[in-house]
Amino acid sequence: MATEFDLIKRFFSRPVSAGLLGGGDDCALFGVTPGLQVATSTDLLLEGRHFFSDVDPRSLGHKALAVNLSDLAAMGARPLGCLLGLGLPAIDEAWIEQFAEGFYALADQHGCALIGGDTTRSLQGITLSVTVFGEVEPNLALRRNAAQVDDDIWVSGVFGAADIACRMLAGEIPLDAALLQATRSALEWPAPRIDLGQQLRAHAHAAIDVSDGLLQDLGHILAASGVGAELQEQLLPMHPALSGLPQHALPPEVLQRAVLAGGDVYELCFTAAPAQRAALEKIGSALGLTLSRIGSVRAEPGLFVYDEARNIIPDLPRGFDHFRP
Repeated sequence: MATEFDLIKRFFSRPVSAGLLGGGDDCALFGVTPGLQVATSTDLLLEGRHFFSDVDPRSLGHKALAVNLSDLAAMGARPLGCLLGLGLPAIDEAWIEQFAEGFYALADQHGCALIGGDTTRSLQGITLSVTVFGEVEPNLALRRNAAQVDDDIWVSGVFGAADIACRMLAGEIPLDAALLQATRSALEWPAPRIDLGQQLRAHAHAAIDVSDGLLQDLGHILAASGVGAELQEQLLPMHPALSGLPQHALPPEVLQRAVLAGGDVYELCFTAAPAQRAALEKIGSALGLTLSRIGSVRAEPGLFVYDEARNIIPDLPRGFDHFRP
């Protein structure tokens, strides 16, 4: 029977680059470029709460790191390294090997070395905790509290697919096998926008990653900045698999909720002056990434969404909250 230390040595021990001291000592050590600040974030993922029990372990390894890298992206930080906490109810070496493959593939892609962590036995379900470290120039870090009146509001990527896939898997809406196949990768293989975040530092005022729903996360920017906003529903970028679906497949209110309040998106929402439009469009084109201008910041408090006829949409859906009844 493999021990805790056998698992760490076999699946989670790799040489790290110069300037880093990884697992094997009581602490990991890493340096930061002189003049830069450390950016750090941590997330907890619980089986049955954040992922389904039959999830592909490779995709889970990928997502466990991706949701944290997305936070670094929202600050414009460059990844340096990460820690992994792993609680397992039992040892399944094939599962752990695939999880590690997914984790390391994304870590290698973004130069985010695994430099330590912990492995333990869980009494109920799989528990994952990842902490990431990055570095960023103090005066260029993107913040939530810097949105300015008359800024454009932008988002990267497309919305709605992860929410629809999650709700089908949870049995909240009818299962459509073809639609699930077209949307599931958005839920299980999010792409952290690290390159975009670093390029936005010279152009954007405020930014956040969309993890709990567009309206809720944009609301954090508005609250921190002391401003309001209006969005145009027809400008919201919907995932192609959801466009043009007949009403009997997915009612309009389900699609609206998915786009406006669906979580697990891990795209960036940011504000920038109108003078930055051409530069931002050029960045999106260079990255091969859709950047959509969806509204504007205004001085009056509140967040309003207008339909195509310029009517305010009432009873907007709310984003995700672990402790909301």
